Amino acid sequence: MEDHTQQEQVSPEVRKRIQDSFDRQGLMSHLGARITHIGPGRVHIVLPSRPEVTQQHGYFHAGATSAIADSAGGYAAHTLFPEGTEVLTVEYKINLLAPAVGDRIEAVGTVLKPGRTLTVCQLEVFGVQDGQRKLVANGQQTLIRVTVER
Repeated sequence: MEDHTQQEQVSPEVRKRIQDSFDRQGLMSHLGARITHIGPGRVHIVLPSRPEVTQQHGYFHAGATSAIADSAGGYAAHTLFPEGTEVLTVEYKINLLAPAVGDRIEAVGTVLKPGRTLTVCQLEVFGVQDGQRKLVANGQQTLIRVTVER
């Protein structure tokens, strides 16, 4: 199945709203993660390899892998929500399929089922080494849309 959503772009307003929210996340900043793609219902987050995000064997730590997967799914859902709303994770499950190794890992969050209240996303994390991507984790997430009190 060919994926056309990766090529689609969101409006500049949505892009700014997503990027501004991401920039306020202390954990993503602390980890050194950055958003590399914002499309309708799809967000990619990259985390470069460095000692601070690894575990004792030198692989990316499952906590870092899970954190960027959670954020990628949350922001994928947020691309479909109207202005004045935010997103919170209700639950997620992730399977660690292989040691997360590479120059970087890339999380891809994709909306599977958008809803007025709850949205379900697919989470994938790839280890990237010399341009080659290997699936190292996948999961599913449920998010709730909340109204922002101003």
